[in-house]
Amino acid sequence: MRNKRNIPRKRHGLQGVTLCISTAMVLVLLGLVVLTVFTAHNLSSYVKENLQVTMILEEDMSNTEAMQICKRLQTRPYVNHLEYITKEEALKEGTKEMGTDPSEFIGANPFLASVELTLKAEYANNDSLRWISKELKGYSKVSEIRYDKDLIEKVNHTLAKISVVLLAIAVLLTFVSFSLINNTVRLGIFASRFSIHTMKLVGASWNFIRRPFVRKVVLFGIVAAVIACLVLAGIVYALYFYNPNVMTVLTWQVLAVTAVAVFFFGIIITAICAYISVSKFLRMRASELYKI
Repeated sequence: MRNKRNIPRKRHGLQGVTLCISTAMVLVLLGLVVLTVFTAHNLSSYVKENLQVTMILEEDMSNTEAMQICKRLQTRPYVNHLEYITKEEALKEGTKEMGTDPSEFIGANPFLASVELTLKAEYANNDSLRWISKELKGYSKVSEIRYDKDLIEKVNHTLAKISVVLLAIAVLLTFVSFSLINNTVRLGIFASRFSIHTMKLVGASWNFIRRPFVRKVVLFGIVAAVIACLVLAGIVYALYFYNPNVMTVLTWQVLAVTAVAVFFFGIIITAICAYISVSKFLRMRASELYKI
């Protein structure tokens, strides 16, 4: 008798484990999508903020005048970082690249002082750079503004394509994940369909019948979210171990948002799926329960 009584408990326990593992696998997939989308956004900003704009200064520009320009530029909203390169520093860099000192046979330093700027991500496009270039040329003793228009256009075009593709994948996988979790939850509640019908016959309200099932499934969803976060943490650690520089785009903010998203999906989707599944069995007649 004891063995027979233990069989339903073992079945319910096995169903719970199956539900947790299945949901956790789906949440890992969703977590990877969230992680990828936000990391791609950070990578986009990182790439844009490393595109250089160079201000070539005139020959008679003194270091004091150049430093004053740098101070004024640091107050501008589009400047992310700037570096003043003197004529002497430019000569050293040129000598290093060419392998010889050009001033030895020219008789003078052929290089000009310059200011190298990197812009904030939202300004790193050709439309913004047109008016930024005009503003930079307005400074005294600035002879030329240089930046790679084709590279900036190509970078922005490529990043826009990647963003659209990632958004489409995120929407598709969210729909697929909802379907998978819904099927998993429905299978978990399927074994209790006759109990649901019995409670309905004795006069229990639908909300009263639904409540314990939703609460139980949400608990499984939380456990699945914890498992999914641990798996994602292992993946992130493996990436960090392989290349520590990945943390420049895979920030703690991204990891926190991913963890919150995993728990959100784990709770909300399982609650909605449980509500839908129990409601479906509540609407069915006794004869229909035997046919499914």
